[in-house]
Amino acid sequence: MLIKALARTVVMLLALLAPSAYAASLYSAPRYAAILIDHSTGEVLYARRADEIRYPASITKVMTLYVAFEELAAGRLRLDDDIRISRRAFNQAPSKLGLKVGARISVRDAFGVIATKSANDISVALAEHISGSESEFAERMTSTARRLGMANTRFYNASGLPHGDHTTTARDIAVLSRAMLRDFPDQYPLFSKAHYQYRGLAVANHNHLLRTMPGVDGIKTGFTNAAGFTLAASAVRGNRRLIAVVLGGPSRLGRDNNMQDLLNTGFEALESRRFGQAFTVASRFAEPDDLPDAVMDSLAGDVAAIDGMVQMPARAPTQAVDVFSAINALGDKGVTGAALAGARSAGGGALPRR
Repeated sequence: MLIKALARTVVMLLALLAPSAYAASLYSAPRYAAILIDHSTGEVLYARRADEIRYPASITKVMTLYVAFEELAAGRLRLDDDIRISRRAFNQAPSKLGLKVGARISVRDAFGVIATKSANDISVALAEHISGSESEFAERMTSTARRLGMANTRFYNASGLPHGDHTTTARDIAVLSRAMLRDFPDQYPLFSKAHYQYRGLAVANHNHLLRTMPGVDGIKTGFTNAAGFTLAASAVRGNRRLIAVVLGGPSRLGRDNNMQDLLNTGFEALESRRFGQAFTVASRFAEPDDLPDAVMDSLAGDVAAIDGMVQMPARAPTQAVDVFSAINALGDKGVTGAALAGARSAGGGALPRR
């Protein structure tokens, strides 16, 4: 009885919030997708539309730098090497550093301004320096994605500027983020810099959470009209690290607030396990449309009676409904309410390892 009463309360609160908060819900944004994972284990703590195809925008540059870090580790690239700015690089749309055609920038500075300012011109120049052309570099980015386990990603440029087939998923970006942390721990601090000093200028990082949320130390923001506001972020508390990805946010503030909520709730969920509590991240983000019809039917009469509304005739249930489990399972396997009954088993397991 206590469990069912708790479940009823959750549903009542969701219903009461529907005219205001739910109407403006981030989850109702058509491009929204998100995932939250435990970095050390790969466990998926929360997922919503995590396998639906999305545009990554400048999160793309995490892969641009991953490939460059591979070159650095192999000795084929050095931090003091000079990169020349081609006309193609110069002609890239903002955000850009704005160096003239023929100007040069060191690999070290290129890494810094790509990670912070998200400079499209420097991303293209770096790609050309490594592979000879941006298109060749993009092919390597895609092959690297496959090797890492990013099954639903294709790259067509080094910047993340709009291209109809330059797509990914929230889950794939989480795989990439985890690989960056795992494979290049010495280079990862680049993503933690609130500013990068370039020729006496403090180049600001677009990731505002570095300055506003304790524990956040990366990774990369992005925005295009097609992609919306995107963000891959990682945060540490104690000895636990979480990685979260939000794609398709309708505004920067909405994206950032949602990211903070995901990370905070994820850490709370991990802490609750120490005390044997059955609290999940998904239960905090449940919305009425997430609940299977059987659960809603089971609770509708009780909610109506409590609210003093006219109770609809009850249908004879064909089987018992585990309300508590249904609510706590929401989102944890990467499905929405509409797909809950036929969820794919691939949605909730550990992320692929190399």
